[in-house]
Amino acid sequence: MLPYTLVAGDSSQLIKDFADHSVDLILTDPPYNLGRYSTGNIKMSWRKDFNNDVASWDSVVFDPAEWLEDFARILKPTGTIFAFTSYNMLGQWHQVFDPVFDTFQFMVWHKKNPPPKVRKAGFLNSCELIVCIWNKGHVWNFTRQKDMHNFIESPICMGRERLKNPVHPTQKPVKVLSHLIQLATRPGDLVFDPFMGVGSTGVAALQLDRRFTGIEIDPLYFAAAEQRLATVKTNLTIDISEIDNRA
Repeated sequence: MLPYTLVAGDSSQLIKDFADHSVDLILTDPPYNLGRYSTGNIKMSWRKDFNNDVASWDSVVFDPAEWLEDFARILKPTGTIFAFTSYNMLGQWHQVFDPVFDTFQFMVWHKKNPPPKVRKAGFLNSCELIVCIWNKGHVWNFTRQKDMHNFIESPICMGRERLKNPVHPTQKPVKVLSHLIQLATRPGDLVFDPFMGVGSTGVAALQLDRRFTGIEIDPLYFAAAEQRLATVKTNLTIDISEIDNRA
């Protein structure tokens, strides 16, 4: 039996079928609601346009409050939620989830090679936030103090890992996802991603001998995830020594 399950469809509805207390880790990258801030691609005379737009799926408003009940229901008492988000969403996550769970914290992922800001009209978009939510008694693989910082530094997804067809504008590096999985799960645990995209969370989970369930509504992303996970070799470990964790 394969150690993963992929489902095509709307996760806001499919999650209703999940059993109570069945998931060890919810690790996901939902929309950031940044569509209204986009000014479109930047046209250049000397090269192809700079991609300054967001994907069409980000135009659909994501509301953390709509996910609280099901996330809390399916998560085991020992479970954890890690969700990538942006500055404009952090307050919404906190307002909804903090009263229900014992702990609400966040991590910062610093991207060492963010896309350039051609017009130099503000800061580079070099940081993303990860909300971190759990209850007392959750699995936490405490190692050394220097490994427990809430700061991760790593390049954006690039090179051979970056999918060219289809292109997912927010594809996350497997090394970053692996670091999070190792913090909050044990081998054999179930990792769930309701916004699976091209399956990077699943790749990281399988490489670390965790089970995985992913849901994706976009057929092209779903097909790419199917192909990627079918080629993953289990019983492997990820070397995360290149990820820096600093205060």
